[in-house]
Amino acid sequence: MAHRCFPIRHRLGNRLSWRLRGVPLLTVAGGIFSLLATAHLAAAELDSSAPFANRNRSPVDIAISADGTWCVTANQTSHSASLVDLRSQRIIDEVHVGERPTAVTLGADGQHVLLSTSYGGDLVQLRVHEGRLTEVTRIHLGFQPHGIAATSTGEMALVALTDADAIAVVDLQTQAVVEQISVRRWPRYVALSPDEKRLAVGTSGDQGITIVDLENHTELFFKKVKALNIGHLQYTSDGSQVYFPWVIYRRNPITADAIRRGWVLATRVGRVYQDKATRAEAMSLDKRGEAVGDPHGLALTPDENTLAVTASGTQELLVFRVRDLPFLKNKGTDHIDGRLHADPERFRRIHLGGRPMGLRISADGQLAYVTNYLLNSIQIVDLTARKLFDSIPLGNQPETSLARRGESIFFDAKRSLDQWYSCHSCHYDGGTNATTMDTKNDGDKGFTFKTVLPLYDAVETAPWTWHGWQTDFAAAMRKSITSTMLGKEPSNEDVHALVAYLKTLKSPPNSLGSDERSADKAMTRGRDLFFSERAGCSNCHNGPYLTDGHNHDVGLNNESNEYQDFNTPSLKGVRRKTAFLHDGRATSLHELLEGPHAPEIVTGQGSLSQEELADLITFISSL
Repeated sequence: MAHRCFPIRHRLGNRLSWRLRGVPLLTVAGGIFSLLATAHLAAAELDSSAPFANRNRSPVDIAISADGTWCVTANQTSHSASLVDLRSQRIIDEVHVGERPTAVTLGADGQHVLLSTSYGGDLVQLRVHEGRLTEVTRIHLGFQPHGIAATSTGEMALVALTDADAIAVVDLQTQAVVEQISVRRWPRYVALSPDEKRLAVGTSGDQGITIVDLENHTELFFKKVKALNIGHLQYTSDGSQVYFPWVIYRRNPITADAIRRGWVLATRVGRVYQDKATRAEAMSLDKRGEAVGDPHGLALTPDENTLAVTASGTQELLVFRVRDLPFLKNKGTDHIDGRLHADPERFRRIHLGGRPMGLRISADGQLAYVTNYLLNSIQIVDLTARKLFDSIPLGNQPETSLARRGESIFFDAKRSLDQWYSCHSCHYDGGTNATTMDTKNDGDKGFTFKTVLPLYDAVETAPWTWHGWQTDFAAAMRKSITSTMLGKEPSNEDVHALVAYLKTLKSPPNSLGSDERSADKAMTRGRDLFFSERAGCSNCHNGPYLTDGHNHDVGLNNESNEYQDFNTPSLKGVRRKTAFLHDGRATSLHELLEGPHAPEIVTGQGSLSQEELADLITFISSL
């Protein structure tokens, strides 16, 4: 990026503490900046023998020290944490923390950070001391730990367990989980109220915000806002409201007109009041012809005059003046308020490129620090000037592989008509979501809603779509872009890149399938039933991917479907779903196996007892 030259107020030996118009500058522009940056990067680059050399870091979250002198990033694809000196813009340490780091937060004492590894299943505590990261504790939680909140005493951490629909209450002194608080489905990110009496949890599986009473460890209330892919949350300083961004699906046919009206997938910022009786408020983010894709990170400045939101799908930072935002009850409007969008003092869209994700704001409210997943960097945005100020690379930038290019396509909302949504909008991180959708890609001529299938192992599980009519995976990807997203025709290289990325997708580990659980008697009985002719599950759900690759008439068709048969879905990770069968008519495994897909209906060999049904569900849940 181009840099302007600014007057240096202090000498270089004064810890690079320069200021312009009251904003602390981390670097100097012009030729001096270039020389300094080159020296700093040379010092920071890892040599070819280092464990993280020439690897994509893919940072997704960031924690910044109270004095603003250093930060730690959670790097998803290198499974590492980086310690960055913000004064010199140098990476001063990087350590392996576990598979797929997802969230990081500052500890109460300001010298420790807490980090979750969603696939590793751990809560990791790192100490920052003398320019080094040192692991202090590692507590295995399982169940895909995501968002973290730490209490002010430093004694406890609250961690969202996405795969357990619970909040783990972790005693950091004894390194033990003292309790799990049940919440709604798919908790990912959390926010602790200033008085630490409440925890706000984005529960995307039930499409809303759960407020937890931390004194009684129970759900206080739940606000459903039809929210998919709920991002980061933040309380106001008085604890009266919590802000969050999300994607909304509005259950209308995929047509160019419906997309442009904001009637298919759209984006919102909302706030929930801590009074149960007060309705949630929302504000639309999308402009006709230039929508906002996949909002994720969110932060308020300390004075709460400014709100910033990362739009990872359209590669930008949205910056709002808070005091006069046009919030409405519940859903918002189809498009962003035109007067707001036209006023640069109230709203600004700042292009960042890549995939901006995690977000923190400096203590003086002047700078926003954004982790950019695809650019492997920390970007620094001047919130006063409303522009990208600087960028800190997290090590050497590796050569872009075919799969990495496909990954950028998967997360790019600009591939859709007027950039309303990406592949990720429906297939969250390659998985599924919590609603049925009409994708215009299932072979049906009419308007039919179907559950969204996960893409893990999809390349290996032909045929494709719920009716199994598609036998060419590359053609299926091309049709998704042109029919589901109404995007421009992709090149052959684009399609090959997208397929290459999907081949790298790995399903989350199942904590219920551990060795200890596998030895459980109920698990053993359930396994025997699964493979028996009486239950008949393995007749169709077999092989390494638990699907036979064939279409079957299972008595679930209706006149809206063009095809009579349904493609056997994989059962790997099936317990994570919130809707089952092609139309989502069952909302739990119990409802599925006691109703439309009961073993006696499938095999005609008699019903299972309640005890046998429980055993079978225990085994299926471990797959």
